[in-house]
Amino acid sequence: MKIKQLSIFLQNRMGSLSKPLEVLSDADVNIRAMCMADTSEFGILRLVVDDPEKGKEALEENSFLVKITDIIGVEMNDTPGGLTSVLKIIKDNGIDLEYLYAFTHEKEGKAILLLHADDIDKLIKSLTDNNIVIVPSKEVYNL
Repeated sequence: MKIKQLSIFLQNRMGSLSKPLEVLSDADVNIRAMCMADTSEFGILRLVVDDPEKGKEALEENSFLVKITDIIGVEMNDTPGGLTSVLKIIKDNGIDLEYLYAFTHEKEGKAILLLHADDIDKLIKSLTDNNIVIVPSKEVYNL
């Protein structure tokens, strides 16, 4: 149920994004979703890949600082208000959401929302109790 996400710490300078992506490509690791957050000093590249352990190993072999973090994916309606309805459940249950990112896929009218919270198990319970579909990790890895 939980998805293994790679978080890669990068210096915030021109060209720093291309190298880890090249490493993953050379290791035959496919990116399913990505999000980049930065400050003036550094960036955090968050990736969901088809083989998290293989991706982490390849990146570490190339001197990248990588952390694996548990996140979850939920299916939401790809319509106006689809995200709002999920966020309302999270807020109403007092869950501290740290970040999110989303993408669409081949399911008509659906999107996948990737979420990280301080209490991932409470997040899963709150969402499933409210009939939100948790996307299995293998489904995300194999998109």
